[in-house]
Amino acid sequence: MISGTVTVATPEAMRSLGGLLAGDLRAGDLVVLTGDLGAGKTTLTQGIGARLGVRGEVTSPTFVIARVHPSLVRGPALVHVDAYRLDSVSEVDDLDLDASLADSVTVVEWGEGLVEGLAPDRLELRLTRPHGAAGPDHPEDEGPEPRTVDIAAFGSRWDGVTLPVMLT
Repeated sequence: MISGTVTVATPEAMRSLGGLLAGDLRAGDLVVLTGDLGAGKTTLTQGIGARLGVRGEVTSPTFVIARVHPSLVRGPALVHVDAYRLDSVSEVDDLDLDASLADSVTVVEWGEGLVEGLAPDRLELRLTRPHGAAGPDHPEDEGPEPRTVDIAAFGSRWDGVTLPVMLT
């Protein structure tokens, strides 16, 4: 396992980090994102999608569970999944993510404990807000604030790859 940590100051910087990560992503890669509400998981995924050159606006797939964004540049599609409403590995299996995994970059928000079995080679990112989750009960947490992103790369796929966050 390779690991590292980076501090991201703004939403724009989070998108940029996603774009930097996407430079190392290829078809078959699984990225698992963990973090509180408002930590920046979808924002990071927007940066990945932009760098991959995919079609459509990358937004949170909370209510549709999964969205496929085909490539506009002959690269891999982006499969963007929100596992927040899923309670078990069998519900993940029902999505048939393994059917598209080899041909796509698959990013799963809230996937910790549910999707690791899809691929032994994967990136796991934990995004942390300094004050927890934003929302009506925590108005002081609204707005831009630094996030910490811890990244771990598992499997031989990542041997010898120096991810951008490993350089900071």
